[in-house]
Amino acid sequence: MTVRAIKFTPEVIIGAPRRSSAIPNATGTLALYTVSRYSFESRERSSQICIYNLHSRNSTVFTDDNNASEPNWFGDGNQIVWLRREQNGHTTLLFGDADERDPGSSSEFVIEAPASGLKVKQLNETSVLVSVVAPANTDGTLCNPQGLEKPASSAKIYSSLFVRHWDSYVTPHKNAIWYAVFMKTGQHADQRTSRWTMTAPGLINALKDTGLESPMPPFGGTDHYDISKKGIIFVAKDPIVNPAVYTKSDVFYAPISFTPEAGTSSSQIHTLNATGLHGACTCPVFSPNGESSVFLQMKDEAYESDKNRVVVIPDLQSPDTAVELLTSPDGRGRWDRSPNMVSWSKDGKTLLLVAEDQGKVALFRLEQHKTEDPHLPVKIWERGSVSDIRPVGNSGRWLISSSNLIDNSLWTVIDPTDPTSAEDISSNTRHGARFGLHRDQISELRFTGAENHEIHAWVVRPSTFDPSQTYPLAYLIHGGPQGAWTDSWSTRWNPAVFAEQGFVVICPNPTGSTGYGQAFVDGIQNQWGGRPFLDLVHGFDHIAAHLPFVDTTRAVALGASYGGYMMNWIQGQPFGRRFKALVTHDGVFSTLNQYSTEELYFPHHDFGGPLWSHRAEYERWDPARFAQHWQTPHLIIHNELDYRVPIAEGLAAFNVLQVRGVESRFVTFPDENHWVLGPENARVWHREVLGWVGRFVGLEGVGG
Repeated sequence: MTVRAIKFTPEVIIGAPRRSSAIPNATGTLALYTVSRYSFESRERSSQICIYNLHSRNSTVFTDDNNASEPNWFGDGNQIVWLRREQNGHTTLLFGDADERDPGSSSEFVIEAPASGLKVKQLNETSVLVSVVAPANTDGTLCNPQGLEKPASSAKIYSSLFVRHWDSYVTPHKNAIWYAVFMKTGQHADQRTSRWTMTAPGLINALKDTGLESPMPPFGGTDHYDISKKGIIFVAKDPIVNPAVYTKSDVFYAPISFTPEAGTSSSQIHTLNATGLHGACTCPVFSPNGESSVFLQMKDEAYESDKNRVVVIPDLQSPDTAVELLTSPDGRGRWDRSPNMVSWSKDGKTLLLVAEDQGKVALFRLEQHKTEDPHLPVKIWERGSVSDIRPVGNSGRWLISSSNLIDNSLWTVIDPTDPTSAEDISSNTRHGARFGLHRDQISELRFTGAENHEIHAWVVRPSTFDPSQTYPLAYLIHGGPQGAWTDSWSTRWNPAVFAEQGFVVICPNPTGSTGYGQAFVDGIQNQWGGRPFLDLVHGFDHIAAHLPFVDTTRAVALGASYGGYMMNWIQGQPFGRRFKALVTHDGVFSTLNQYSTEELYFPHHDFGGPLWSHRAEYERWDPARFAQHWQTPHLIIHNELDYRVPIAEGLAAFNVLQVRGVESRFVTFPDENHWVLGPENARVWHREVLGWVGRFVGLEGVGG
């Protein structure tokens, strides 16, 4: 079938269908997914829950209710449970069947609060366990923020941290995991869809009276807890440490007998710890039989980007049996990668790990998860970036959901014992063709950086690239700083958007980037404007010397967060004169202002400690020290709800530029945080950024 491509503009990337991971049913015949779209014509967002037939490879719409989300299978048939958001802040839990095309006939239950993080587990033929995440009041009852009485005063008073986190002020209301058991009580009139009844005592707060919060804000979700027939396992911050200074969290196990009379209390919750590990935890997962568990944990109690270690609890009845896998005598571990996801094979004999690796997010297999196992995880998939893995029935195969630099959603079926048998079953963009993109646009670059370290970069060329022509350079610097450009899709800072405007885009992964070994990640400590900066200078020189199709006399540089810091640092250095224009999005103007952020463990680690005892390091890498040299045209973007890097940083940078008479522009979005997420705001962001950099390199009309 011929695919008609459309020009890849900001409007296209923002409005294009966004497809979720695929979730196969128990028999491996169907898969659930959601898809959402935004229309610039109607200024409305629409969404659907869909069912994909893994044999015919056709999709059908289960419901086009825009408020429906988080579909899950349960049982051995095609029964579905999902959530629906209500206007009053409540959430409706619905039961249905994939064979029934009228979800309106389903059983419905109202949760009197905003709920998400849905999980479901079949207990037996007539009962099912359902869990959600919803806010709780201080007394442990459900909290609906929309129903709270507005106080007479707007004062917010604090005596401990956090005061605010990410994009909101902290309130007494905390995330909690809620669960209920539902019983099958018969059939609907059509004799196909089962009726379900919530058993007494109804929805139970598994964390009541514990002082714990899970999932952990601001980004925790279903990756922070799991359920089984034998209980709930979850991660939560250690309540006795300062959350702004320490990353430390623990894994907790609540053994529960799921009967109508069952509940849980703090005395029934066990803490699961591996010897020598004191850092952040994530991804607790029960084994298929519910008797064991695996999770990921860091070693350092105050380092957000430490390496995740793999920890197994062979017997949950003996919580003190937690053991770290792949250890080494020096404490660094034998596997120099940091997994962000872990799953069990259906037989419970193999662990599947997802980890960044050399600019990709790869899938690894770890056989016989025992401490004495001499083998390292085996890489079985490294195309693009894996976002989810699910078993396909009892076939032994797995369905991988991934993306890459030209495709926003790709589903692949793979046999982990024979990776060569992998088969792509669905591409949301026909492998980029719907956007006029193709894989030939993408290549990789390696060059020698500071201290002779090898640096890896992604190169994205225009789809109409002609090697006999020259193109201006867009040098994109990632944030973090412990992060990386990977072969993955994003609706923010998508390299292909810049390439389709006429740039050759180069995305380097300098010192501090993840996926190249922990020593490389750690190398940015006390080096914010040091080794990473020199890596970028070396990279620019390499481009000028070895890529004849790149016109480095027409170069622009752009970055967000730490990348924005780097723009401000570059602006004050001679290197800044090699660029026609710069763009800083939510970047640090002065490292001396780092105590205005919320997660203080970031500057404490990266600058060696608190400001008062390590002031020289903070001052050493302060862009404001070189403000007298700022002279390159500069666009500053900074959002008012950004509490990670508060808006004063952007205003200070713009003030310097204006007072010095440097051509500059300031853009702010009062309703956005560290990111620009609203579709209309994202459209403006792209037009401002692309228009700014295009004007200075002779690409008139770029940005719309």
